[in-house]
Amino acid sequence: MKFWIACLLGFWCVLAPAQPLVLKDDRGNTHTLKAPPQRIVSLLPSLTEAVAALGGAPKLVGVDRWSNWPAPALAGLPRLGGLDDVQIETIARLKPDVVLASVASRSLDRLEALGFTVVRLRSESHADVRRTLGLVAQLLGQPAAGERLWAEVQQRIQAAQARVPAGLRGQSVYFEIGGGPYAAGRTSFIGETLGLLGLQNVVSAELGPFPKLNPEFVVRARPGVVMGVAKEASGYSARPGWSSVPALQLQRVCAFPSEVYEMLIRPGPRLGEGAEVVAACLERLR
Repeated sequence: MKFWIACLLGFWCVLAPAQPLVLKDDRGNTHTLKAPPQRIVSLLPSLTEAVAALGGAPKLVGVDRWSNWPAPALAGLPRLGGLDDVQIETIARLKPDVVLASVASRSLDRLEALGFTVVRLRSESHADVRRTLGLVAQLLGQPAAGERLWAEVQQRIQAAQARVPAGLRGQSVYFEIGGGPYAAGRTSFIGETLGLLGLQNVVSAELGPFPKLNPEFVVRARPGVVMGVAKEASGYSARPGWSSVPALQLQRVCAFPSEVYEMLIRPGPRLGEGAEVVAACLERLR
């Protein structure tokens, strides 16, 4: 009897209409979709990575010019510009069910006026990344997958914490964004990772997540560790006053290759891997 009841329940589940997806983005807009989207455009690398990490790469029909991971899954996809030059007409021709974008993306009002669903997200902190992964998972029809992925991120961060040399815990650190003068502040996702690894960010929370700094800031702050992209790090010692910075005097500079640095500055599913990369550099500096 229980078998037949189970079969009947299963039958009715199949016949039951799919529940619509109701999502609220970080601009406060509520979006209702009849079903999980089958055609997705992503206009931010971290969002592209989130879709792919949650198994949605086959649904991507176009991405921004900077999205490059996972490379095999993105090969051949149309490139649709960046924050300032989104290719509206091309996106419209792709007929996406949903467009994922940053809250900072410009010129997307026109897409919305054309009737397309544009979900705009903010990813500045760990909490933002967790929420974004959850929303993308919900969008893909796998609401539990977001929390599972975030748990994996947390596990990797914890593993990275255990690798940080005791002698470097509490060290002051400066993490440069690009070639400066921008930096990762304590309230940014990068700053939060550095804090979890036991480092003291010289860029205070009051300055914001990614502040533009005076060129003399680092000289005055005297960080014990400096982190940045390798192509810029090679010239640190030539910057005015930087030769007196303890990190340079002690050769405590984490100079990351471009492809690794890109991962570190993207608030997405590889956050845990990024923490491990930073920990590995600190091990080499001990």
